[in-house]
Amino acid sequence: MVAVIQTEQTAFAPPLVQLLYRRFGMEGFTVQATADEIVTVWIGRERVIPVLQFLKRNIDFPFAMLYDLTAIDERARTHLDGQPASEFTVLYHLLSFGRNEDLRLKVALFEQDLCIPSITSLWSAANWYEREAWDMFGIHFDGHPNLRRIIMPSTWQGHPLRKDHPARATEMEPFSLPDEREEREQEALRFVPEKWGMQRQNVDSDFMFLNLGPNHPSVHGVFRVALQLDGEEIVDAVPDIGYHHRGAEKMGERQSWHTYIPYTDRVDYLGGSMNNLPYVMAVEKLAGIEVPERAQVIRVMISEFYRIASHLLFYGTFAQDVGQMSPIFYMFSDRELVFSILESITGARMHSSFFRIGGVAMDLPEGWYKLICEFIEYFPKRLQEYDRTVLQNRILKQRTQGIGAYSTAEAIEWGVSGAGLRATGFCWDYRKKRPYSGYQNFEFDIPVAQHGDCYDRCVVRVEEMRQSLRIIEQCMLQMPAGPFKARHPLTTPPSKQHATHDIETLIQHFLNVSWGPVIPPGEACFAIEATKGVNSYYLISDGGIQSYRTRIRTPSFPHLQMIPLMSRGMMVADLIAILASIDFVMADVDR
Repeated sequence: MVAVIQTEQTAFAPPLVQLLYRRFGMEGFTVQATADEIVTVWIGRERVIPVLQFLKRNIDFPFAMLYDLTAIDERARTHLDGQPASEFTVLYHLLSFGRNEDLRLKVALFEQDLCIPSITSLWSAANWYEREAWDMFGIHFDGHPNLRRIIMPSTWQGHPLRKDHPARATEMEPFSLPDEREEREQEALRFVPEKWGMQRQNVDSDFMFLNLGPNHPSVHGVFRVALQLDGEEIVDAVPDIGYHHRGAEKMGERQSWHTYIPYTDRVDYLGGSMNNLPYVMAVEKLAGIEVPERAQVIRVMISEFYRIASHLLFYGTFAQDVGQMSPIFYMFSDRELVFSILESITGARMHSSFFRIGGVAMDLPEGWYKLICEFIEYFPKRLQEYDRTVLQNRILKQRTQGIGAYSTAEAIEWGVSGAGLRATGFCWDYRKKRPYSGYQNFEFDIPVAQHGDCYDRCVVRVEEMRQSLRIIEQCMLQMPAGPFKARHPLTTPPSKQHATHDIETLIQHFLNVSWGPVIPPGEACFAIEATKGVNSYYLISDGGIQSYRTRIRTPSFPHLQMIPLMSRGMMVADLIAILASIDFVMADVDR
């Protein structure tokens, strides 16, 4: 009888779960239903290494990328239907390119024993993710090569993403810096090479140590790289992040679903409203909201304008960092034209916060297409001119070709996405592989290169601007009629014409504006092809007016982790070109 029951359970389980059952047996696995329909399986701590090793190395079309690793403090959560008992949860999000599928594995832990095996032996990218989980939640990863804080200062007390850690400064004691504490803080800043995994000397010579940053124009933000040098050759380059940390995930758990939208603009502050998109689409998954076609097309058009704006800034600073001064001035002028169009439609430039749960903030203004028509006619000629002055420049080629190169396998191992992945010859773009917001209705190509070096990463982004222009033109010519926001009780706020129709809708309008919508309990993750790679929001609702857990998976975080691999054996000048080619912003890294 038991065998029959197990057979029936196996038959109805998702194929991935059946795969695990066949290899490990049915005991110790719990399948959890989620709003995003990503297969989610709870496993025991003792199975972490064997299960992940099996999924990465021993199946057809393996889960080659560790897409994300994070944790959840479950202690204040009330809706735990279908979950095993847990006070803290470690979450592994895996991605299989061959299957075009995600898998989410969870491990339950309790406060008195917050230990779990490190998976750095399986994925290089796990290093920083595990350090972040230790820093934010206090979870210890046995076997980690260097488990220390990564975002917060080494002297910080507590773990900020725990539910018992204050979310606002007003909940903490006023800041003070007595002499004893100042001395302790200053001592903590002392650079000790051994703590960074470096050696002071080898058999031949003493090494020199150099700080690049945290205030240096070539590191593109408040970012530090500690260099170990043998002459001018880089022996090691260790990134140091956290100087820009603002607690974006913590803020996501204290704001209402609607009032958090402007915060998302500031994560990749060069991507503007494109940052809104994965957040609002994750909320829409949780709430079951269908977005009208017109709103979807408007979202695509605005997102592609922000892609162009971001890539223009990258293009100009990339050329500037390798010594070409003129292009950035022309590219900034073109970026201003993009911002003028965005301002005419959304009312703001860099941080328009234009997307809403269920649609967009307002309909397109009268005459919206005129500026777009002019830009579509003007911009291709400018790109041709930039090709001649930048991409064909002999010195720029010498400085960037063959520098900072990595293979497709290395990119996947380290969690690289976006142009950095496509520059290795791997054609993967969420807009094509997992179309969202109607991208499947547009004709455009996915640019790829072959060498995976600094030059190719630039080439890919330049061609992406041309493809964005193609998409924008199709949006303009094929803009559908209809509403710009879903008529759903959980959209925020409902349109004014509906709010004044009857008292029930007016009450709903008042509640949604003052408190925000009450989103049903559940979990959902939504990912998009953002300006710098794949960006996603993983949201947990506990049936309230704000998120219980907000996880922002940004592309720049894993990208910076590759700096040592890309830099060893290079010159200091090469590192400047490498940093420029990554195209990162520190708000995207530190969150």
